This record gives sequence, structure tokens and C-alpha cells, in this order.
Amino acid sequence: MYDLTAAHRTLPFGTKVIVTNLKNGKSVIVKINDRGPFVRGRIIDLSYAAAKMLDMVGQGVVPVRIEVLGQVPVESAHKNFIVQVGAFVFEKNARHLKQELENKYKGVYIALFKTSNQTYYRVRIRVASMEEAQKLAEELVKDGYSVFIIEKEPNSDQ
Repeated sequence: MYDLTAAHRTLPFGTKVIVTNLKNGKSVIVKINDRGPFVRGRIIDLSYAAAKMLDMVGQGVVPVRIEVLGQVPVESAHKNFIVQVGAFVFEKNARHLKQELENKYKGVYIALFKTSNQTYYRVRIRVASMEEAQKLAEELVKDGYSVFIIEKEPNSDQ
């Protein structure tokens, strides 16, 4: 419920997909970990955390676009940590959030992520450790943001 996961009828477990809310342009990356939905006309069932990131909790059902990213890679021994605060298809929304966060936090940046269909603007904050990431995430949630922590490869620029 509180992880960024989803149910899909046919995609293999562990597959990562980007889900974009077509009403507001917000997007989230989720991992397929369940089967469903079994309601006609629905293609994916998101966890509460993923639905919250897309601002669709009250609506329940919204039109979305799904893009398959691939299987979850094998974990490496050493990672960097990043707190992601938002992902947008509209650059101006990402820039607005970045400016808002820069008033209070250091290390805020926008990471571009391109798929064959779309460019995503991800607003992120670099941190030095998992402990720092957790503390920052808690503070951001208290400020009303929906966040998640990402483990990144040491040489990754995203």
C-alpha cells in the first residue's frame, strides 16, 4: 500500500513502468508486484502511495499512459541516495517546484528522463546517506509533499 507498486494482468513481476496521469501530467515509476485489475476497461491498479503521487486518490480512476521500462536490475553493493519530490511532463511545473524547494533545501535539481514517447522532468534532492534521505523525506512529507527515496548507482548522473 505504501510502496510504489502496481498490479497488471500480464506484465512480469518486477517490471518497472512509468504511469502518467493524463489529466495533470504527473508521473510515477512503479514496480509490478501483483495481478489485476480484474475490472473491465482498467489496465493497471496502483498502490495508495503511487495513486497519491499522481493526485488521483479521491478520483479513484483516471486516464493514464503506461510505459514499460524493464526488469528491476540486480542490486549493487554501493549506492547513492536521492529524494524525489515530483515528476512532471511539463517542464514549467518541475521548475516551479524546484524554485519552491530551493528556498528551504540544498542540492535540489531536475533530472531529465526520456522514453520513446515522452520526456519527464524529475525534481530531486541529493543526499549523502540513507539516514539523511529518510530524515529529509519525513520533513518533506510534513510539509505536504509526496516523496520517495531512490538508491542510485554511484556514477549515475540522474
